[in-house]
Amino acid sequence: MFTKLLAAIFLALLYSSEGECVLNNHKSSRVPKEGDVRLSDSSIPSEGRVEIYHHMQWGSVCDDNWDLSDAQVVCRQLNFQGAKAAVTWGHLGQAYGRIWLDNVNCRGQEHQLVSCRSSNWGVHDCEHEEDAGVICDTQNYDSTQRTQSNSIHSLDHSTSLSDNLGKLFDSGTACDFLITFQTSTGTKQEDSAREETTTTICAHKAILMLYPYFNASVGENNITVTVNTTCQSFSTSIIRYLYTHQINVTNSSAMCLHQLASEFGLRKLLEDVGQVISKSLPNDASFYSQVSLYKYAVETKDLILRDSCIQYLAWNFQNLTRSSVWANLPLELLRVLLTRSDLVVPDEYFVLQILEGWITNNSSSLSSENQVDLLRLVRFPMIPSEKLYELETKSLLFSAHRDLYRDSVFKSYQFNFLLYSSLIESELDKENDNYRPRIYTGNTWSIAIDSSKSSPSQRLHHRYGSGSHLYSQTPPSSSQKLLHTSLHSIVVCEDNKVTWAANIFKTSNECSREGVHCNSVPAARLTQQNNNLRRNIRFENRLLLTCQNRYICQIQAFHSDMAHIDQALVYPCPDDNYIYTFVVRPEFV
Repeated sequence: MFTKLLAAIFLALLYSSEGECVLNNHKSSRVPKEGDVRLSDSSIPSEGRVEIYHHMQWGSVCDDNWDLSDAQVVCRQLNFQGAKAAVTWGHLGQAYGRIWLDNVNCRGQEHQLVSCRSSNWGVHDCEHEEDAGVICDTQNYDSTQRTQSNSIHSLDHSTSLSDNLGKLFDSGTACDFLITFQTSTGTKQEDSAREETTTTICAHKAILMLYPYFNASVGENNITVTVNTTCQSFSTSIIRYLYTHQINVTNSSAMCLHQLASEFGLRKLLEDVGQVISKSLPNDASFYSQVSLYKYAVETKDLILRDSCIQYLAWNFQNLTRSSVWANLPLELLRVLLTRSDLVVPDEYFVLQILEGWITNNSSSLSSENQVDLLRLVRFPMIPSEKLYELETKSLLFSAHRDLYRDSVFKSYQFNFLLYSSLIESELDKENDNYRPRIYTGNTWSIAIDSSKSSPSQRLHHRYGSGSHLYSQTPPSSSQKLLHTSLHSIVVCEDNKVTWAANIFKTSNECSREGVHCNSVPAARLTQQNNNLRRNIRFENRLLLTCQNRYICQIQAFHSDMAHIDQALVYPCPDDNYIYTFVVRPEFV
């Protein structure tokens, strides 16, 4: 038995502290070539600060506009399955040398980062505290890839190893380290001390030496872990995970396992359980749990859970502003939300109004500098010109920050009426987000189709200009509506109209009848009915799926006018009846 124990422990020491033995193709001895990427500042091969090779020198990438589509390209270029998270603000390390790229904008299908749109090499307005990073997905990592010479091919036999070590833990044979999980019941004893309950687990020091939290490598033979009453019941399963790297996670156990993973320093378990937790974000209409989870994710340094919370709050921002937690939303969380282009709002004037209300409500605790920093995140050029004209008389904060408002309004008027002035051209060249739309769901730029109410035959009534037109549509089986927009939101483009046809295809037969090739169903199509395109305007249109008219559960881009609905929704929806909102998003390039 002792020989078998030593053999099992020896194998355990060969097993990585975070479970997966993955192919590490992207670290090789070959000479880098132009456009190569690498991950730096991390002991974990699948994550780190992104660096790119240019002119025989490695340099970092600025996080302006950095999102999951960019991370997907980097991770696939490094032969990973895909990306789990796009990391910003230098959280995965800060470089010291060149910053090669800024304002990277990948569609997600590119094979290399250099194929994505970005500023010119070395052109940026960033510091290294804005270095971009990625966390790549190691699941189903392709061990047959041989795109780089001198690759190391690792064999992963951890399944049988996990079984053997699991049996070792279950038997308790030759265990030599005691782990006591201690919980206070809250009941006072006669001596006024709080009554406590304990669960003691006997483990093996050779296994625990892999985890610094337990201090087993410095001669300790026991440790006490304080947990709450709910989490004590999961003590055995979390310790068994240290042996097997296998565990069952349920909605009821997720928070406890996440807290214990954070305390024990189990990074991969922390991230994977965090993804389970993020699926529950739509369950709370009050938004209290989402904001609390954001704070908790920041404290535990779970970047994936943090970004999931931010994304959900950005997609459902309008409902957030109606909730009881809005008035006391953390300043840093509000700042992050206002930087996002996937913020779903009726229009930019709504953003300004709701922000002014929030600042006014929190004025006693906000410095003038903080107020200005927040107001600068409003994209004033995206506000309709008639609303800009009213700001001086209707704004809550115009008199308090007169210089900022006047400067912002002046630049907005330039953008609306003098688009090609040298000032605006230089700002567009820097790809300034102030001149780009968010996801505006007001009637001007969007139209919705309720899949639960659509019928094969519809009569659609829409206003176009000053006249009213009645369209009689009888599509064979698809849902269709027409949307009329301007070519762009600026005044000089107001009279240049574009008509869009929005379709939903629920079955492959509907696609065939319409002569449309659908890779999968349901699918959506948004097509221009008249060709009023200008070469310097592109449309980055989006499809929003709203579940049960309660929350946005998915946002997808259109590619060649088509959007195929991903069955693995970001936030699950109990049924298949959605409101599909088509959003037109023009921007200058």
